[in-house]
Amino acid sequence: MRNKQGYNRLSVIMKNLFSKDNLNPQVFFGSAAVIFLITAFGAIWPKSMEAFFKQTQAWLITNTSWVYILAVAVITFFSFGIIFSRMGDIKLGPDHEEPEYGNVSWFSMLFSAGMGIGLLFFGVAEPVMHFSTPPVGPGGTPEAAQEAMKITFFHWGLHAWAIYATLAVILAYFAYRKNLPLLPRSAFYPLIGDKIHGKIGNMIDTFAIIGTMFGVATSLGYGVTQVNAGLNYLFDLPISTTVQVLLIIGITAMATISVVLGLDGGIKKLSNINMALAVGLLLAVLFLGSSMGLMKDYVQNTGAYLSDLIYKTFNLYAYEKKETWFGGWTLLYWAWWISWSPFVGIFIARISKGRTIREFMCGALFVPAAFTFLWMTVFGNSAISLALSGHAQDLVHTISNNVPVALFKFFEYFPFSSFLSMLGVMLIITFFVSSSDSGSLVIDTLASGGLEEPPVWQRVFWAVLEGLVAAVLLYAGGLGALQTMTIVSAFPMIFLILISLFSFIRTLRADYLLQNSILSHSTSVQYSSASMPWQDRVKHLSRLPSQTRVRTYLKDVAFPAMDELQKELRGQGYETELTFEQDKLMLSIDNSDEENFHYEIHVRRFNVPEYVNSEREAYCRAEVFLLNGGQDYDVFGYPKEQLIADAICQYEKHYHFLHKLTSEQAE
Repeated sequence: MRNKQGYNRLSVIMKNLFSKDNLNPQVFFGSAAVIFLITAFGAIWPKSMEAFFKQTQAWLITNTSWVYILAVAVITFFSFGIIFSRMGDIKLGPDHEEPEYGNVSWFSMLFSAGMGIGLLFFGVAEPVMHFSTPPVGPGGTPEAAQEAMKITFFHWGLHAWAIYATLAVILAYFAYRKNLPLLPRSAFYPLIGDKIHGKIGNMIDTFAIIGTMFGVATSLGYGVTQVNAGLNYLFDLPISTTVQVLLIIGITAMATISVVLGLDGGIKKLSNINMALAVGLLLAVLFLGSSMGLMKDYVQNTGAYLSDLIYKTFNLYAYEKKETWFGGWTLLYWAWWISWSPFVGIFIARISKGRTIREFMCGALFVPAAFTFLWMTVFGNSAISLALSGHAQDLVHTISNNVPVALFKFFEYFPFSSFLSMLGVMLIITFFVSSSDSGSLVIDTLASGGLEEPPVWQRVFWAVLEGLVAAVLLYAGGLGALQTMTIVSAFPMIFLILISLFSFIRTLRADYLLQNSILSHSTSVQYSSASMPWQDRVKHLSRLPSQTRVRTYLKDVAFPAMDELQKELRGQGYETELTFEQDKLMLSIDNSDEENFHYEIHVRRFNVPEYVNSEREAYCRAEVFLLNGGQDYDVFGYPKEQLIADAICQYEKHYHFLHKLTSEQAE
């Protein structure tokens, strides 16, 4: 009997764990199976996998590099265009929504998720490698130094953040503006409708999980090799694959704890720590080095980068035949950013509700890019200056043969080198942890059908799997295997992003037409049809009604008015619905396949402003809400006829929007 009860309890637990309310079984098990198969193949047949990776990478570089370049160019120039377009004023959420996070925390989280480990791994190494062996021309010259910084800025600049920001703004728009799940599939709703909830949507989210997994694993692979190099430098810990796997296990355990604590409890705090440590390390190198010279370099590097922006965007080295260099640098970076885009995009979208599209795109594009440029200048130009002076030839030699140790070898040329190296190791570990827990949280969101707070066990599962994938691919083929998986997994994501972009633009134009119609709302029509004496209007301005009075107004005036309007509309053949709660009244009109109309009145509480002479601390307003959010005007005190006139006026505006929309679609 006891065994049967235990079995029943276990059945209930398992049923709850794998309930459709907690996860999407097709996406969860499908993506996990593909990832496990690839990982198992690498563990059992590492040499075969390494050979396969090399062949695949060579084929992709030869035959598809132009696809990556063209796609990234389209995404980048779109991101610039949306900032300056009229549609940039649209909010990622209802019109009344305010940002959930302050600017400092917001920048810290998106920066930690978006770059992190890569800056520490490549901050010194990449500029010096381009300086010593540039793709075109002789190395080791001042001209090579300038070109090295332009290439580095190009790889880490606006293109990378444009990929992140574009997918993020698309996902945030459909999630917070159209009330769809925060999933890549939602961007396809305007094209395939409710089919996003079926097999097609599952396939889209599965691709996103696979791309995210291998993109994060690549970053973790870079991070753990550098942690190993730093600990070897500081404590003579051996550099080996075994040690790196053990480090992955240890740091993944830390990431698991962070992801269990959630977005506010773990990731936000850790991101703020990351930013503080990064700024501290940056300032230390800046002030211990040639501060004024580095600031000159920063300004000139930025100008040189911007002047070559279009040329480098489309440069495939088609005439110089630099496939090997191009595949190991530019193509790898573009694939890396693309494969990371679902992860970073969903994560940034989740923390960006309430910002306008323009505010979001400017913040996600220019602020991180400016900090990245400063970082690359301080570390890269400092290292190149040492090499040009002839005092650091061993630094160039070390970087050419052992990239992970580059940062710590660089610190030898500064005072307090051991302290700087220790700070660098700490920063790599915290970036490692924040990348892993952010990735786990996002993948869990994808696998659970868009839940904002998925079950903890699922977060732990994905955090552990990320560490496992990074460890196995390092064992199978080192960083080369990780790089190839990044390029391969990014390829289908290119087309998903471009289709999402088309869908977003089409829907955004319709939303702009609706917003433009609403913003042209004027109360003159209302007052001409049901005028209020001007003395009463003056008295209305000084009223500070209590919550009880506004609720009574909704019950005794607003509800009867909307009920009368609903009866008239139904008599004219409109499909309507009227609902009334204590603090909310809503009249909706069904417009068939087009955008429905909602006229709502909400009871909202506000603090009494200081300029009003009143003993009361708070008052309430009866504010109008439409489908796209609050309209910031109060109808408390409107008589029944005037309230009906206001609702009709708003519907006239909506009707005009539908007319413009259908006219444009017909054209």
